[in-house]
Amino acid sequence: MTQQNALPTVWFRLPPGFHKISPDDRASLDMFADALGSPPAQQELAQLMDQLEQLSGHEVVATAFGFHPEEPVGVATSLFSLTIRRVEQPNPRLTVARTALALARSPLWSSSIRRFVDLPSALPCCLVSGIISVPDVEQELFQARLATVHPDGLHLLVLDLTSASTQHAEAYTDILEAIAHTTCFSDPDPTPPTTAETSRILEVLL
Repeated sequence: MTQQNALPTVWFRLPPGFHKISPDDRASLDMFADALGSPPAQQELAQLMDQLEQLSGHEVVATAFGFHPEEPVGVATSLFSLTIRRVEQPNPRLTVARTALALARSPLWSSSIRRFVDLPSALPCCLVSGIISVPDVEQELFQARLATVHPDGLHLLVLDLTSASTQHAEAYTDILEAIAHTTCFSDPDPTPPTTAETSRILEVLL
């Protein structure tokens, strides 16, 4: 769920292995870093929280990290974010089409695929995903970006999933599309959430 002043509330479900995090978690993470007694860990967590706070200035209303064990050892990590922007265009299909075109034209793409997505809500939706090359970063990254609209027609939703684990590009694309399919605009389950589960990256697609 997301909620910010002057923005509509949006509900969505993250698959196992994803953990929501926001600038409001800074105090508890600082305590965790202090308990570790590791200056490098404290510095890295401080940098992470600084960057999350910067995202809020770009209308990002929700973020989550994905951690999925890989065989034989290792962890595939990813970052999910949801951005909500107010738009003045009265035609939701035109809003999504223009946004998808702007996303697809980004000079960061090394390669990408673009397609329309059929959502249960029947709202217009476009997906762009592929490999990006970020300036001053040697390693290429995978990114999937999906644009749709709120039923009020006044707000654009952009869902992002980014990871350095480019070998999982297809799986991550499917994960983002699956998250989009859970997006709704009224509380689907008023019961308290259960503890987040963990999973391997391919298991979230089962």
